[in-house]
Amino acid sequence: MPHRSVPERYRFYSTQEGAQRRPTQISSPVKADRKGNRRTSATALAALALAAFALLVAPAAAKPPPQPILWGAQIGPQLTGEPAPWDMNAVTAFQQITGKAPSLISFSAPFADCDSGECVFNNFPTTPMEDVRAYGAVPMFNWGSEGGSATSDEPAFRLKRVAAGAYDEYITQFATAAREWGHPFFLRFNWEMNGFWFPWGVQTNHNSPQSFVAAWRRVHDIFSSVGASNATWVWCPNVDFTRKLASLHSVYPGGRYVDWTCLDGFNWGKTKNSIGWQSFDQVFHTTYKRIQKIAAHKPMMIGEVASDDRGGSKAKWIKHMLAVIPQKYRKIRGLVWYEEHDQGMHWSLTSSKSAGNAFRRGISRTVYQSNSFGNLTGAPIGAPVW
Repeated sequence: MPHRSVPERYRFYSTQEGAQRRPTQISSPVKADRKGNRRTSATALAALALAAFALLVAPAAAKPPPQPILWGAQIGPQLTGEPAPWDMNAVTAFQQITGKAPSLISFSAPFADCDSGECVFNNFPTTPMEDVRAYGAVPMFNWGSEGGSATSDEPAFRLKRVAAGAYDEYITQFATAAREWGHPFFLRFNWEMNGFWFPWGVQTNHNSPQSFVAAWRRVHDIFSSVGASNATWVWCPNVDFTRKLASLHSVYPGGRYVDWTCLDGFNWGKTKNSIGWQSFDQVFHTTYKRIQKIAAHKPMMIGEVASDDRGGSKAKWIKHMLAVIPQKYRKIRGLVWYEEHDQGMHWSLTSSKSAGNAFRRGISRTVYQSNSFGNLTGAPIGAPVW
């Protein structure tokens, strides 16, 4: 099925250590002579002076070098008329902007499309998956338990129905097809669940954190039961610097059911429904720290990120993001730019030449991996290493 753009209801929220050194032990330069008188050794004094000087000029212990990061985009139809990977020419057009081939291609589909009154359920996207793999990137499939309507109120797709088995037959068929394709992919299921804008959000559609966890585990267990172990499960809440969304702890399915953690966040700039221009750190930092406490040993990715250009410099925002992630956000090992025309926002890198150039310069660093993952095997997918 064609990629369905993110609905208008999508987002209203976007975000916004010191070690003690033990005192150095230095031998005293004061000694006693044979008569018991204390005298100072010139040699020891010199050694003390050298040691003190060394402490003053010695650099702080160097951090280990940043680890490699998968990166890519969710690419809408604005570049070629069709979104990627349904049209891989869109990936080529995006690569021309960035100057580097991405290692992640993200795309989305709901359980079903019910706009016509009758629900048509979407099959596992084998051909797009294979096209991404042939390109050398890792597919990231965003799969939502919804009927594709323009509202978050979808009684037929309430989480308690998913958890109770209403869609087991469909999920089993989908998981079986995933197993038959056989190659590793990221499965970002029911993302931004801590919000209220999707039918699976725990603050809408008569859902609850408990029903979200139960639905996630049921879908995960079906994949396990049919042997679809090539899916790497990505749990991806929205950033919540205001603490107005559901508690992250309450919607975490548990370590056995999650392979990667994730965050989505945007700088909405000075636009409608925005609290104003925010830096990358203002958007992500506080929720990033909370995720670390919940799942300290899981690799993390950013599932969607972008900045508008109204209210500040989008180019400087992008430059800072790509520089700070490898240094300050070391759990983040994957990054997906939201290259979409959505809700009238200026997310795309084509919004200005300076934005595209800033991304091109920042992503050129070797820490951001290019498309060398066509032969990737094994699951769950691990964080890339040098």
